[in-house]
Amino acid sequence: MRAGDELPPLEIPVTRTLIVAGAIASRDYQDVHHDPELARQKGSPDIFMNILTTNGLVGRYITDHLGPRAVLRRVAIRLGAPNHPGDTMVLTGTVEAVDGDTATVRVVGTNGIGRHVTGTVTVTVPPGGAR
Repeated sequence: MRAGDELPPLEIPVTRTLIVAGAIASRDYQDVHHDPELARQKGSPDIFMNILTTNGLVGRYITDHLGPRAVLRRVAIRLGAPNHPGDTMVLTGTVEAVDGDTATVRVVGTNGIGRHVTGTVTVTVPPGGAR
């Protein structure tokens, strides 16, 4: 792994089930994550993904590429355009820096209306741990 290396993109279909399951798994029972009518009453066209689900998907993206021995040390993300059912989020990543067995990866996730997530992930990959 070297600074400037790009990770292959990962396409994630944004389904109603993914949104609701992520909200339940993270114990986020806000109605905008599971009730379309109440989400519309609050100004959203439909339910939308919560930040904890997005955070988990960003972590998955990194470990899918770097392997099961990769250890996430820091995940710092910011949300933008919401992920609604029926869209696809495409995650991309670029290695920004490498220091020994630790790397910082810039991650961007886009959907049909813009950037859903941007951020950085600091990850340690033990020798022989990357794919």
